[in-house]
Amino acid sequence: MMTDPIADMLTRIRNANRIGQSKVQMPASKMRVGIAQVLKDEGFVHSYTVEPASPGSTLSIKLKYGIDGETVIRSIDRISKPGCRVYTGVAELKPILRGQGIRVLSTPRGVISDRKAREENVGGEVLAEVC
Repeated sequence: MMTDPIADMLTRIRNANRIGQSKVQMPASKMRVGIAQVLKDEGFVHSYTVEPASPGSTLSIKLKYGIDGETVIRSIDRISKPGCRVYTGVAELKPILRGQGIRVLSTPRGVISDRKAREENVGGEVLAEVC
């Protein structure tokens, strides 16, 4: 039984990124698709698709690499965990690495990046940091 599906997703992406795989697959959920959408919008992954199947759908994420094969995602870490939730207001959302990294937040308006949260003036649960 998986206790933290978001950590599982981030670990799959981190491991595939380290060995240079072009694509990673995992079971799909609304939260995972939301995180994949944020990563795509912010330019950390190339694309994602949700493939329907009989027991459950599958989320496929196509990873992004530089011209010389360097990784776009340098680090991807889980912040809020099931045992210790981390919430932040819009005032505490400072840019990571002078704007080169992002935080993925779960807000009342859905799963969004910290940049969009600052624009919409909304805080929430910090799911992950990506840089």
